[in-house]
Amino acid sequence: MDYMLFFKFFLGLVAIINPVGLLPVFVSLTSHQTDVERERTNRVANFAVVVILLVTIIVGQYILNMFSITLSSFRIAGGSLICLIAMSMLQGKMSEVKRNKEEDRESSGMESVAVVPLALPLMAGPGAISSVIVFASEHDSVISLVGMFITVIAFGVLSWLLFRMAPVIFKLLGNTGINVITRIMGLLMLSIGIEVIAAGLKGLFPTLVG
Repeated sequence: MDYMLFFKFFLGLVAIINPVGLLPVFVSLTSHQTDVERERTNRVANFAVVVILLVTIIVGQYILNMFSITLSSFRIAGGSLICLIAMSMLQGKMSEVKRNKEEDRESSGMESVAVVPLALPLMAGPGAISSVIVFASEHDSVISLVGMFITVIAFGVLSWLLFRMAPVIFKLLGNTGINVITRIMGLLMLSIGIEVIAAGLKGLFPTLVG
C-alpha cells in the first residue's frame, strides 16, 4: 500500500472540504443549540459526510459508466469545479457552488442542520464528491479501496475533533486567522484542480499534451 498516495488523498480532502474554514458556519448554525445538541449535530454531520464519501467511492465509477462519461472528461469537469471553488476561497469567501442565498434562508429555519446544509452540500459538496470519484476511478484495487475507506474515516475523525473545539478555535483564530487558512487551502485546492484538468486533457488529447 502506497501510504504517501493516501496521505496526499487525505490532504486533498482537508483542502477541498476545509473544515477549519467552516468553523464560523458551524458556530453560526448551532448558536441556538445547547452543548449536548451541538455535539450531536457535530457527530451526525461528520458521520453523514463519511457515509456520503464512502458511497461515492463505491458507486462513482458505475455512475460514470451509466452515463457513458469517460474518466478524462470527468477529470476536466471536476477539476474546473474545484478551481472555481478554490478561486472563491482565495478571496476569503464561500463559493455559491457550495451554498447559495436560498439555502441560507432555508437553513436558518431548520431545527436540525447536521445533514442539510452542513454535511451536504457544505462539506460533502460537488468538489469533494468529484475529487473522490476521480481518485477512486484511478485506484480501483481492493487494497486501494481499503486505503481510501480508512482515509475518509480518518478525515471524519479530524473534522469531528475540529468542530468539537470550534468555539475555542474560532475565539483563538478569529475571522482573520480563519480567512488566512481558507486562502492557503484555496491555493492548495487550485493546484489540485489544475493537476486534475491537466490529467484529463492528457487523456483526451494524448498527441497534443505531452
